[in-house]
Amino acid sequence: MTARKPLQIFLAVQKALFLRELGMRFSAGKAGLFWTFFEPFMQVLVMVLIKMLLFGRASDTFDFAVFLALNFTAYNLFKNIVDKSLATFKANKGLFIYKQVKPINTIFARALVEIYITSIIILIFVGIGLYFNFDLNVKNLPLVFLGFVILIIFAISIGILMSVLNHFYNSIGKVFNILMRLLLFISALFYTVEMLPPVFQKIVLINPLTHIMEVIHGYYFYTLDDKYVSYNYIFIWILSVLFIGLKIYKALERKIISS
Repeated sequence: MTARKPLQIFLAVQKALFLRELGMRFSAGKAGLFWTFFEPFMQVLVMVLIKMLLFGRASDTFDFAVFLALNFTAYNLFKNIVDKSLATFKANKGLFIYKQVKPINTIFARALVEIYITSIIILIFVGIGLYFNFDLNVKNLPLVFLGFVILIIFAISIGILMSVLNHFYNSIGKVFNILMRLLLFISALFYTVEMLPPVFQKIVLINPLTHIMEVIHGYYFYTLDDKYVSYNYIFIWILSVLFIGLKIYKALERKIISS
C-alpha cells in the first residue's frame, strides 16, 4: 500500500473537519440555523431604514441597499472567521490525539464553513436583488472577488494569532468583541472614505480593514474607485500578522495539544 503524501493527508483532514464543523452548525437547531441566514438581512434592512429616516435618500450615485448588503456580507465574513477561531482549540481538543490533526487545521475548517455559509447568503442576496430590481451591475467582478480573497486571508491570519492567545488568556476574546464593535464604525461599512472630511479620512485609513472594504465596494460600483487604498499597507498588515501568528503557533503547538 502506497503511503499518502503530506498534501493528500492535509486535504483529507480538512475535508473531514469541514464536514464535521458544517454538520455541527446545521444541527444546532432550527432557531440557530434561521438566525445564521436571517441576521444579515435584518442588519441591512435596519441600517437602510435608519439612513432613510435620518438623511433621506441615501445616495444619487449608487444603490445604498446593495452597498450595505455588500459591505455587511464582507464584514460579517471577516468577523465570523476570527470569532469562530477563538475557541476552536478547546472545542476540538479530543481530535488532537490523532497525529494527522493539527490545531491549525481546525481554524482552516471553521474558516471554510464561514466561506460556505457566506456564499449561500450572497446567492440569497442576489436572488432578492434580482426579484426587486436592485442595481446589481458589477464594475469588475474578478477584482471584487480578489478583495474577498484578501479579506479571507487577513481574517485567517488574525484568527491564527487570536486563537493561540485566547487559548492561554481568555480575556483576549472579550477584547476582540469590544474591538469588533469599534471596527463596525471605522471600516467604511456605512460610508465611503471619500464621503468623510480629510481629518476623519486619516483616522479610518489607519484601519487596514477600511482599505480592504474600499477595494471591494470600489470595484463593485461604477461610481466608486480605490484611490484611497494602499495595497502595500494591506499586504504589510497581512504578512506581519500571519508571520507573528504562525511563529507563536509553531512555538506553542505542543503545549496547545497537551493543555
